[in-house]
Amino acid sequence: MLSRALLAGEQTPEQAAARCERILARRWRWLRPLAVRYIAAFAAKTRPRLRDVIAFLHNDEGLQRAWAKHRQDLHIQQWLTEPQRMQPVAAAAQWNLPSLASERALSDWLHLDWEELIWLAGVRRTRPRNDDPRLRHYHYRVLAKPFGAVRLIESPKQRLKEAQRLILTGILNRIPAHDAVHGFVRGRSIKSFAAPHVGQQLVLRLDLKEFFPSVPAARVQAIFRTAGYPDSVAGLLAGLSTNAVPRGLWSQAGAEIAKDMLAEVRALYARSHLPQGAPTSPAIANLCAYRMDCRLSGLAASAGARYTRYADDLAFSGVEAFSECVERFLPRAAAIVLEEGFTVNYRKTRLMRQSQRQVLAGLMANATLNIPRDEFDQLKAILTNCVRHGPSSQNRTGHPSFRAHLQGQVAFVAMINAGKGERLRQIFDRIAW
Repeated sequence: MLSRALLAGEQTPEQAAARCERILARRWRWLRPLAVRYIAAFAAKTRPRLRDVIAFLHNDEGLQRAWAKHRQDLHIQQWLTEPQRMQPVAAAAQWNLPSLASERALSDWLHLDWEELIWLAGVRRTRPRNDDPRLRHYHYRVLAKPFGAVRLIESPKQRLKEAQRLILTGILNRIPAHDAVHGFVRGRSIKSFAAPHVGQQLVLRLDLKEFFPSVPAARVQAIFRTAGYPDSVAGLLAGLSTNAVPRGLWSQAGAEIAKDMLAEVRALYARSHLPQGAPTSPAIANLCAYRMDCRLSGLAASAGARYTRYADDLAFSGVEAFSECVERFLPRAAAIVLEEGFTVNYRKTRLMRQSQRQVLAGLMANATLNIPRDEFDQLKAILTNCVRHGPSSQNRTGHPSFRAHLQGQVAFVAMINAGKGERLRQIFDRIAW
């Protein structure tokens, strides 16, 4: 019961001690120091789970001494039987999130039967142990990447995807991302990601290895607990948003994937993680990386640099002061990334000076933000050949909506460079569809 009293939301030591006194019906001298130690242990962290508080009490030397001395006099006078309730942190109170204080409230909000919610969330050992694809919640596709690496696409099946979209629109999209984040955030794009680095003397680009699967289910649950959801509800939301890959899946991997790399990714994907392919994963990954973004922004500011992130792409840039300290800056940035649970992919680390092509997310950032010349010329040639020889002559991959495909490419160029986009649009308008 002391653990329940201490767990009741954000409290001062006096409030926590008073709740404990109600339970024990006496003002024990050791209660306030116990509350002070509890606040010191947990105040700067996400709201602790009940088991964490119980472990704290079990290991607290002051409580153990009090128990040994007053064991005969300690008894529960009043049980605090409060129902579950939302307990958001101070910042979360402004997010206007749906109030889901119980598992039943969550199942009603998601329009799911109770049994279906438990099944989709994969709790209480309801996930099948066999490898029957019909019983899985995800479709899988194993892709080989350069240097023997592996990418696994995990696409949720229809019913789970519908639940994830509700979580995305109803909860995750209402939680603000860090100002430096530009990937999967409404109103931001690769253009806003690269724009702050235009015309800088030095651009440093880092890439995070295995960005989505590096986020474990426990970290996802902590996000929902921070938003105020009780442990049971946060656990179900985390279960709906994460996945553990069946080990038998990797028998489909091709011979082009290195065996040592395959063993590494099997272990990584076997634990519950953010699946690459779920609609909730990008928003949750951004939130889980919030503290990393804060620390990297501070580090960049101290070095006279700017920082932005687009998913797993990190960009820093600055003028002479940053250029002079970048050799010391890089290991410090990598250390922050590691401390926050991610890993830098050093194969993709790039230091780009003004004399080189400074490319971020496929965009040139040297003097002005622009499309690489070779890509622009290639698209212009395709459009010109469509005018001369007909669009079917250029649809070499058999794209089912070739017109919309080209129209989208032209619109993308126009978003980055209005002048070049207009030139391409004039050619596009001359195509006889």
